[in-house]
Amino acid sequence: MQGKQLGIVLVVIGILALIYGIVGVEHQTANIDIGGIKAVATERHSSPWATVLGIVSLVAGAAILVSSSKRAP
Repeated sequence: MQGKQLGIVLVVIGILALIYGIVGVEHQTANIDIGGIKAVATERHSSPWATVLGIVSLVAGAAILVSSSKRAP
């Protein structure tokens, strides 16, 4: 049963890492603030490592799930 749980956890982590790697995070910073006028810049950060680790985790979790289901009687 531990293999199945580990597989599920890896698949969930892989999906979350893929979402983070594809969507990324947006961060807004105020560059200029003069009186009532404010200039804001939006920076988008994404990590290619998150996408790679997400794919690896997803594949590993799926492999563990498949191998644990074949061993179970």
